[in-house]
Amino acid sequence: MSTFVLVHGAWHGSWCWKRVRTALQRQGHDVYTPTLTGVGERAHLLDPKINLETHIQDVLNLVHWEELEDLVLCGHSYAGCVVSGVADRIPGRIAHLVYLDAFVPETGKSLHDCLPEEQRAIQLDLCVQVGDGWKVPPIPAAVFNVNAVDRAWVDSQCTPQSLATFQQPVLRTGKPLPPEKVTYVLATGWEGSPFAQFHERAQAAGWRSITLDGGHDLMLDRPAEVQQILLAAAARQGAN
Repeated sequence: MSTFVLVHGAWHGSWCWKRVRTALQRQGHDVYTPTLTGVGERAHLLDPKINLETHIQDVLNLVHWEELEDLVLCGHSYAGCVVSGVADRIPGRIAHLVYLDAFVPETGKSLHDCLPEEQRAIQLDLCVQVGDGWKVPPIPAAVFNVNAVDRAWVDSQCTPQSLATFQQPVLRTGKPLPPEKVTYVLATGWEGSPFAQFHERAQAAGWRSITLDGGHDLMLDRPAEVQQILLAAAARQGAN
């Protein structure tokens, strides 16, 4: 059996992994879906000082105190920044790294450095208008083409996130994981996606690259396929 750590994207929480988590657990796997500080059921902790490093430490602490080894680490969307930092700190514990329609900033760059200028400007304007200058409100699920059945639920579950998490750069100090230990999954079923650049970079780097026809929240739109991708990553772990 394998160990999975699944990290949600911006404004989300552990709740978005329910379908994938339950399916993997039914097969006997250990599955952890931490909620990052300040969002989801931890929204009461939201603070302007919460940044990317806070969220990296959230996951590092989980791995440390749960004594996890040989884990498949998956980050969705914003969490691509988080898992990049985690993998850089504890590469020996990562059996396989999966980016699920996620940001993969170059070292020294933040999530906002990777967004098209107009998308970044919209977030900053909303932060000022409705977020007291430091909270970024959630993007509506319809923008991400979340399936129609889940859209209202997703909107009701999402919570604001600290602007600092989007503006603190990813800093890597170690060697990257070998390409056979990394998978990139691109969602092709929504407009305005900024993630094609990372999929292209993944292909150039020799990572396993996959496309799925679904909205940005693939764990909700295509849970069975996401489950199979994670299981394949665990199988590749055994073959490495």
